Amino acid sequence: MKTFYALLLVFVASASQAADLTVSAASSLTESFRDIAGAYEKANPGTKVDLNFAASGVLLQQIARGAPVDVFASADQTTMDQAAGQGLLEAGSRQIFAENTLWVVVPPQAGQRPTSLAGLAAPGIERVAIGNPDSVPVGRYARSALQQAGVWSAVQAKTISTQNVRQSLDYVARGEVDAGFVYATDAQAMPDRVQRAFQVPVAGGITYPLAQIKGSANAAQAGRFIAFVRSPQGQAILQRHGFGSP
Repeated sequence: MKTFYALLLVFVASASQAADLTVSAASSLTESFRDIAGAYEKANPGTKVDLNFAASGVLLQQIARGAPVDVFASADQTTMDQAAGQGLLEAGSRQIFAENTLWVVVPPQAGQRPTSLAGLAAPGIERVAIGNPDSVPVGRYARSALQQAGVWSAVQAKTISTQNVRQSLDYVARGEVDAGFVYATDAQAMPDRVQRAFQVPVAGGITYPLAQIKGSANAAQAGRFIAFVRSPQGQAILQRHGFGSP
């Protein structure tokens, strides 16, 4: 009898672990994916969603090194293209689920408020927070926009490189920089601590893809989670946090 109960406990523990779903998502999805995970767990009793937030490029590196991830949600197509190129994605699972916009934000008590990218080159702007373009999508968007505006060289010397968009947001909120590049959804997360200076045009727009990781131990759950994110309920949560529908 003791052996039976021991085996039963092992089975229950294994089943519990099998029900866990690990989702790695871009930092800008923090609030929205926490709400989505909660709603998904409520709709699927017995399932626990483990969330891992970081810059998209950092998440890709983790997955490439074997991190046990079921679903990957990136803040740009480039990082997801890299994941596909490395053979990390389950074929046919990639979907676009949200849109965003890029903004320059400033501290509420900013002495000088730029109104254009050229304004960031002005002497009164000494420090500008930009995500590392090598691993942070918002940094790549910002650098590309500055290059197209012809002011990248002038602004580059002022840049404070950050590990993700939320670090840029925090720097601005604490007044440690004069301006920073963040998404509209990030600015919405701190409406009393940062102010939007101007929207930055991004060629082709900003779209968010997500996909199931090849070899996922929870393939069925991963597929259901992706479908949930793109469902009316998932989209309503994303829109509440400032994202646009694809």
